[in-house]
Amino acid sequence: MAGAALAAFMAGAPTALAADGVGLWGRTDDKVITFFAFAVMAFFAVLVTVLSLIQIRLESRKERLRQELERLRPPAAQ
Repeated sequence: MAGAALAAFMAGAPTALAADGVGLWGRTDDKVITFFAFAVMAFFAVLVTVLSLIQIRLESRKERLRQELERLRPPAAQ
């Protein structure tokens, strides 16, 4: 029963928000698709860059804290 309902929703999905090529954005042509694809690529490039910068900062902070702990830790008795 649930499978039939899911199949019905999936069958009607392409025509749900578009009539004759006009969707939520307006008339969809090659220019709109191209700019959308460029925006998706730019988003992921910026996302990777920002996440890498965050990771670099966290790694340097971890190293500073590790060095500080080693400096403050008394030498081990052997």
